[in-house]
Amino acid sequence: MDLEKAARAVRENAYVPYSRFKVGAALRTPSGAVYVGCNVENVAYPEGTCAEAGAIAAMVAAGETEIAEAYVIADSAHPVPPCGGCRQKLAEFARSEAKVTLATVDGAELVTTVAELLPGAFDPGHMERA
Repeated sequence: MDLEKAARAVRENAYVPYSRFKVGAALRTPSGAVYVGCNVENVAYPEGTCAEAGAIAAMVAAGETEIAEAYVIADSAHPVPPCGGCRQKLAEFARSEAKVTLATVDGAELVTTVAELLPGAFDPGHMERA
């Protein structure tokens, strides 16, 4: 399945009555499966869910725990990077070199990696005691 098409399609399902800013995300796992998510707002900010977090939750619910590649799309002038929390979520489930494509609905793309999005990511090694 094409990640761009999947992210574009799920973006249309975003629940954004407050910001009107729809975001779609699609993740591919090493098995080739694709999981999607869209942002879901709530009147009680910040209780909404980001598109990336929704896609990750769908992946984990299906029994997978590794992201091989991600694609995020929004209707903006420039590709929109994930929020800080979603950068950490991506780092939890993807290797540092995993490709992340950030895109606009008009076709602009920025290809990056998880490591470039979150240098110095907090990881399990930080929880080890000397």
